[in-house]
Amino acid sequence: MEKDKKNLPLFFLGDRLEFPPVSAANEDGLLAVGGDLSPERLVLAYRNGIFPWFNDDALILWWSPDPRMVLFPEKLKISKSMRKVLRSKQFSLTTNTSFDSVLEHCAKVNRKGQEGTWITTNIRKAYRELFDKGFAKSYEVWQDGALVGGLYGIDLGHVFCGESMFSLVPNASKFAFIKMVKELQQLNYNIVDCQVHTAHLESLGAELISRSRFLEILKG
Repeated sequence: MEKDKKNLPLFFLGDRLEFPPVSAANEDGLLAVGGDLSPERLVLAYRNGIFPWFNDDALILWWSPDPRMVLFPEKLKISKSMRKVLRSKQFSLTTNTSFDSVLEHCAKVNRKGQEGTWITTNIRKAYRELFDKGFAKSYEVWQDGALVGGLYGIDLGHVFCGESMFSLVPNASKFAFIKMVKELQQLNYNIVDCQVHTAHLESLGAELISRSRFLEILKG
């Protein structure tokens, strides 16, 4: 174990299937380095409020930020313009019909302030395995028979951990997100984990809560 710049522990994971307590994360939320992307480790991570996020397959980084961005389904905000989009029926939604395509499109999205993509080849393989095992889920948005938007994430049964979304036409990703949240609300999900703050998610009703509160909700 070595010290990082903020004089907090930085854990290096080996083959053993474990994580340090999330309280060991540094101020940015970085908790550990290394390990692997096996389905077992990924599910263990998400169930403990930890997620992978990195740009280089050779260096797997694990995060548990404090505070945590989440959306309580009942607090979803839908703007007047989006209500018109929802009523217009210009889009249609499917679930788990094009997981690989959603993953590929999410990997190609140019994001402000971010070079390259964290959805690397190994990440795609890992999440495809999670999809095959029933843990990963995708929502697809269609317009005139073409895939124009969508999102994917990890479904823990009472918490949905959103990972990434994309939009090839205006409002397509918002449409997917709103439809997903409405579905989760009907299924009595506690929260949607949005991980870190963005203005886009905040506009949809997401908010920051403490990591400790998030973990309480996660543990049910």
